[in-house]
Amino acid sequence: MKLNISIEKVCYHTSRFSYYLTVYPIYKIRFQEFGSKSKILKPLLITPPYIRIKDNVFVRNGARIEGVSKYLNKYYTPTITIESNVSIEQNIHLTCANKIFISKNTAIAANVTITDIDHPYIDIHIPPEKQDISVGQVLIGEDCKIYNNAVILPNTYLGKHTIVAANSVILGNKYPDYCILAGAPAKIIKRYSFDKQAWLKTDAEGNFIEL
Repeated sequence: MKLNISIEKVCYHTSRFSYYLTVYPIYKIRFQEFGSKSKILKPLLITPPYIRIKDNVFVRNGARIEGVSKYLNKYYTPTITIESNVSIEQNIHLTCANKIFISKNTAIAANVTITDIDHPYIDIHIPPEKQDISVGQVLIGEDCKIYNNAVILPNTYLGKHTIVAANSVILGNKYPDYCILAGAPAKIIKRYSFDKQAWLKTDAEGNFIEL
């Protein structure tokens, strides 16, 4: 009998076995919650005490998922929640001093930034990094798709099944369910019409311009 097993398959299964034998038990202890079959591959920086991860979450290499509990002389109580079946590609940059919530079945592509922190520049005599931060929150709804290099800023609320185009910058607004956002700053360009059973073009406020 001839064995036909690729090197890639051998490496994958060996890596998975090693992960669940060594890394996974540590995550289960250190995180607020770390669900069944969830996996974070070679993170750059994580702060487990502030992170709650549900079942079957996958985060690829290079993740920075950071709860900021102190900045300059102020203290914060960050809460980062990632619900079940969320997938996050490489190099996510997520910083949180208050609340970031990513709902189930959402997919996030590579090099995305999500933050509930803003660095004011009001005082021109102090570098922005040395001024007190302002803090909001971010809520990403169920079944969303966020494409490469998008930036999601404080006080952004994405509705269910929202699509964020690559390189978009979301400037802290509340967006309805079933819409497509694109641009910098991002605007609504399409919404799903249940009457027409189709995605239709809209104006920047989300009003349909197609009939």
